[in-house]
Amino acid sequence: MIKTLNIDIETFSSVDIKKSGLYKYVQSPDFEVLLFAYSINGETARIVDIARGEEIPQNVVSAMRNPDVTLHAYNAAFEWYCLSKYFGLSLPEVWLDLWRDTMLHGMYCGYTAGLGATAKAIGLPQDKRKMTVGNSLIKLFCTPTKPTKNNGNRTRTLPHHEPEKWELFKEYCIQDVEVEKEIENRLSRFPVPEAEQKLWELDQQINVRGIKVDQELVDGAIYSSNLITSELKEEAVSITGLSNPNSAAQLKQWLAQQGLEVENLQKDTVLELLENTSGDIKRVLEIRQEMSKTSVKKYQAMKDAVCEDGRVRGLLQFYGANRTGRWAGRLVQVQNLPRNYLDTLDLARELAREKKADALKVIYGNVPNTLSELIRTAFIPSEGNKLAISDFNAIEARVIAWLAGEQWRMDVFNTHGKIYEASASAMFGVPIEEITKGSDLRQKGKVAELALGYQGAAGALISMGALNMGLAEEELPDIVKRWRSSNRRIVDLWYSLENAALAVMRTGQPQGVKGLLLQRESDIQNGLDFLTITLPSSRKLFYVNPFLAENDFGKEAIHYRGMNQTTKKWEKISTYGGKLTENVVQAIARDCLAVTLARLDKAGYESIMHIHDEVVLDVPQERVDLEKIENIMKQPIQWAPGLPLNADGFISDYYMKD
Repeated sequence: MIKTLNIDIETFSSVDIKKSGLYKYVQSPDFEVLLFAYSINGETARIVDIARGEEIPQNVVSAMRNPDVTLHAYNAAFEWYCLSKYFGLSLPEVWLDLWRDTMLHGMYCGYTAGLGATAKAIGLPQDKRKMTVGNSLIKLFCTPTKPTKNNGNRTRTLPHHEPEKWELFKEYCIQDVEVEKEIENRLSRFPVPEAEQKLWELDQQINVRGIKVDQELVDGAIYSSNLITSELKEEAVSITGLSNPNSAAQLKQWLAQQGLEVENLQKDTVLELLENTSGDIKRVLEIRQEMSKTSVKKYQAMKDAVCEDGRVRGLLQFYGANRTGRWAGRLVQVQNLPRNYLDTLDLARELAREKKADALKVIYGNVPNTLSELIRTAFIPSEGNKLAISDFNAIEARVIAWLAGEQWRMDVFNTHGKIYEASASAMFGVPIEEITKGSDLRQKGKVAELALGYQGAAGALISMGALNMGLAEEELPDIVKRWRSSNRRIVDLWYSLENAALAVMRTGQPQGVKGLLLQRESDIQNGLDFLTITLPSSRKLFYVNPFLAENDFGKEAIHYRGMNQTTKKWEKISTYGGKLTENVVQAIARDCLAVTLARLDKAGYESIMHIHDEVVLDVPQERVDLEKIENIMKQPIQWAPGLPLNADGFISDYYMKD
């Protein structure tokens, strides 16, 4: 009897999956499944050569439709969606709950994404790892072929064109099943919680649903951007005489000839230079600043990813930030969209849609900047619907206050919610009613709140823009001291978490801190070792291969293996109390969003996107009830008694920042 199937497939489509995403890739008319490799109940994997006419055995097909069989794959969303089309399922969701994603399992346990990278990080022997020849074989058989005389001007490579390489490709597909299976086996003692599995299923439904794109706006923005960029380049050429004024090397040389030596032409450097230059030099730098507005590239990303029905799908990666479990952006990268400040968004949108670049220039001046502010508004509701956009208020500040038991902050969030003013009042001993919006004290309270919650000091204040707010560098240490003095329980939380983690590593004994459980969890047989933190939701954070060593400050500290966000390499990472606090707080905030997404889904609301602490719903006009949506978001969470949640929202005909 079949209980489990481990599956890997190879496919062809003329659509570039990296640019356009899974859904447009599969929806292409020329999409097809080439190879189907599978393992029954953990046995040696077998291969079905579909491209050469072989058929998947009937007992396997039947098992894949059996609710008692579990289907495993690495990045299971790919196999699930591709095979849904292969089997002609108009509603892919009908068998979604049968699938288990080994990539999610690896990321849940603190590993990186990627079958090969995970196999290496988890310590699989060389014969159990992904075959390195895979990328070249995928390029050969799974993507269109550039026609040349040597290949007979063919536009695609079929098995009979390269029979030896095709046999190697089959071996590669089989090996992927074996690798995926081994990873799943090794991690089996550290299972993904059922709640996370259900959330992964909801995430697939949100991604499949997608969000409608205003294609007229996208086309108009790309047209206007190209036109203005061309004009700006011509102007820069006429001033400088350079063949490519966009080249930093050429422009630096030209500036030197004008008597201005610069080390680089980065954004901050150009901003500083603009304040101290004039004439042609200033104009050339202004042009560079305008032309460097790379965020307009997001319009092209939308155009590349939009499906035939006008919707973009696959914008979110579940568990993409595996240190906390938060979602990551894909394709258009909705997690870091530029903010919009224009008071006349409707007018700007219409001018862009109508390709009136000159009018945009006359009214708004800086066209690239205006188009950048319009990016959010390219996401629109379905026909006859509205977008309901609602977000948690100051969710991380609320979570850290709740977790630390900082009562005065809890009182603020349970009443007026003015945390910047209240923080400044606590820091400087000034009555809160005297701290007005725009005042120096409120600015100090705001920057302190944004920068200091995770053990940041003066450097964190500077990174958060304290100097740009008019604060002097010499007054920053005093702000740090005052904030910490008025938030002693949060400070205690940093050191309690750090000391508990150190104690776990030294003694091997579990430690409890503020409802969190820190412990060492190992599987000696498989060479796995973790420091884990169990959150109030029962979800765990995993730190892989932890050990104690001196950090850069000569102090004994926790180290572990992980993905360095700067170098993008799997390497040794050092951590401390403030960073552990940040991980935990952001993870709890993420779990609050997860509960809320499930509640909204149960109430019949269709989420089409969510960004950090904000949900975007596509709601029929007759069902728009903002108060009901906000109330769902404010509902208490069972595992977080006393956590004061609040939410604000608005209704719109396009996505925007209110």
